[in-house]
Amino acid sequence: MIVTKDPELLDDLLRLCAAAGVEPRVHHTVPEGRGKGGWDSAPLVLVGDDAAARCREATRRSGVLLVGHDREDPDVWRAAVQIGADCVLRLPDGESWLVDRIADVAEGIGRPALTIGVIGGSGGAGASTLAGALAVTAARQGQRTMLVDGDPLGGGLDVLLGGEHTEGRRWPDFAASKGRVAGGALEESLPAVHGLRVLSWDRGDMFAVPREAMRAVLAAARRRGGVVVVDLPRRFDESVAEALAQLDAGLLLVPGELRAVAAARRVASAVGMVLSDLRVVVRGPYAAGLDERWVAEALGLPLVGELPWDTGLNADLDGGVPPGAGARGPLARFCTAFWERALAGGGVR
Repeated sequence: MIVTKDPELLDDLLRLCAAAGVEPRVHHTVPEGRGKGGWDSAPLVLVGDDAAARCREATRRSGVLLVGHDREDPDVWRAAVQIGADCVLRLPDGESWLVDRIADVAEGIGRPALTIGVIGGSGGAGASTLAGALAVTAARQGQRTMLVDGDPLGGGLDVLLGGEHTEGRRWPDFAASKGRVAGGALEESLPAVHGLRVLSWDRGDMFAVPREAMRAVLAAARRRGGVVVVDLPRRFDESVAEALAQLDAGLLLVPGELRAVAAARRVASAVGMVLSDLRVVVRGPYAAGLDERWVAEALGLPLVGELPWDTGLNADLDGGVPPGAGARGPLARFCTAFWERALAGGGVR
């Protein structure tokens, strides 16, 4: 809701609402009534500084912003207190923040998605398979799930899940994204495979995702809530660093052999410069004298658990069965147990 008689301010606020994809209700003063369309029911109220005096008797509530152009008005803070405004905003300086605030309200922001990254400690560790299995398992358990392919050299997670021919947008469609991407529009535009949404690569030439695009896309994915799983490469650039910065936790998948542990130490060192919560998943079989606890201690990372070798995985993938699709097998059991613990209480444990 917008409350103002100032035509210049109204034009600016309508423009910002349009940028956020919102059509506001406009009033010159506090509307009468408490039903739909009233002062109490609007999720966000933008009061022009010209209308503050007319809003003094309105019900105190959260989500009221006092907006204007005049930076020199000494009475604006007193007016904000009188109407119970959350903050005072001056245009054009606060335009970007206000667009985000309006868009957040329009999308009905709740708890952000639990965002988990998966990184291979060495080449061929199976990080993409684990990322896909985690996403498929979360979707099978009823979680709103998005799987983001952050590795342009990985062959495509849509291929791993058998969705390479499913219609929807891929990374090249978001390469120019800057600022804010609408979470709902992002989700609806992506291929739907096995009950989840997948953002992967097309079959064209490789290109680097700009850091701004990675930031905008992952922020939009997180605003939708549920679960976001990001498959990340072992190489690092600005885009990967941005993805790491948005994770709640990272899983470093390490095969149980000495060379893999040595390689994983370098990966962990680089990842740790950005991500504070990195944990290790150890995959069997093991070289002589090694087990999952030895690997975790050698890396100095918390141990999530052991992922035994799944002898039937390759046959399932060849047969078009995505990882994590069933409840049986070592990989499915690991993913089920991981989400039961990670989602307990709404956060990573």
